[in-house]
Amino acid sequence: MTVEISKATLLRWSEAIAASAMTGIGFTENLYEVERFEEMLKIASEIRASAHIDGLGISAESTSDEIFDHYHKNIGSGISGYVTPKAAIGAIVGNEDGEILLIQRSDSGIWLYPTGWADVGYSPAEVAAKEVFEEAGIEVEVISLLSVIDGLRRGFTAVPLYSMLFLCRATGGSLKAHPLECKDVGWFSRDNLPSPMVRHEAWAKMAFDAIDGKVPPTHFDQVRSPFWKEQ
Repeated sequence: MTVEISKATLLRWSEAIAASAMTGIGFTENLYEVERFEEMLKIASEIRASAHIDGLGISAESTSDEIFDHYHKNIGSGISGYVTPKAAIGAIVGNEDGEILLIQRSDSGIWLYPTGWADVGYSPAEVAAKEVFEEAGIEVEVISLLSVIDGLRRGFTAVPLYSMLFLCRATGGSLKAHPLECKDVGWFSRDNLPSPMVRHEAWAKMAFDAIDGKVPPTHFDQVRSPFWKEQ
């Protein structure tokens, strides 16, 4: 029986193996162990090459040797060499009319809620408020944490990351798209969402329910058994 493996799964496998191998090389001083970890890294590179997915500085057309070189040159040492997911912060912002704030990204043209990488020196909630103001010109009050998910596991990104999504309420400011990061910004009702959007079926209902005052318990990826089982 032939089992078809999705690109998202191949990507997740390759990044997990690569992270373990790179971390091992970063910590060990044993040359024998370095050789074993480099073999793991070669396997991860072959898996990643078969996925043909852009992201993390790797082209969809990259060969396994090119991917191996990319991984290898990014190996650190000690604590700085411990490979962990990046952290991204998003904000669901509602107004008095029950509309959601969305931005159109300059790099892709995709419409999405304001989001960005976590910045050193700020708490996650502060990053959420900062991103909304920088990208859309709107001041907000951060209300609650809506979700914490693994973006790689969900197939949302080609970058290993944990995404934290906060519910916010607009308190001031005026719509103004960031000149570099955004093509456009706007308020949109549930029945008048712009296109194209990123996997809105996975988050839009939760977002509008929260804006309407029906704030659910914090959503998170459920634990699989075993951990690598597909859901």
